[in-house]
Amino acid sequence: MKKSELSEFAIEEENFKLKIKRDTGRESQPQIVSYAPAPQVIQPAAEAAAPAPISASEDDNGVYITSPMVGTFYTAPSPESPLYVKPGDSVTGDTIVCIIEAMKIMNEIQAEQTGSIAEILVESGQPVEYGQRLFRLS
Repeated sequence: MKKSELSEFAIEEENFKLKIKRDTGRESQPQIVSYAPAPQVIQPAAEAAAPAPISASEDDNGVYITSPMVGTFYTAPSPESPLYVKPGDSVTGDTIVCIIEAMKIMNEIQAEQTGSIAEILVESGQPVEYGQRLFRLS
């Protein structure tokens, strides 16, 4: 884990769950990452302009749960199962809020913050990027 700079690894199967965390010597802090995807406008190279800065209305400095990895976002463990969380639900740091599938491994994502789910920002089954906002907390 040290060689690969991994700080946490988790795997879960039917009756087996393994989670390994490496002490990095640093305290874990909730991470709030601002993410605003660039608009995909195709312009001729000569007319290409620098991207506009994010305005206050686009980035409200709210509290967000962000994706710790690239993968596919799921709001429930299976299509028949209830959602992990829905708007209005209260969460604590260890509340599981979703699953992100990466390389056929289902990774349970914890809130790592305390608050109430105000909005789910991603549809179940959509691909997500590292640092992408998944939930807005109030």
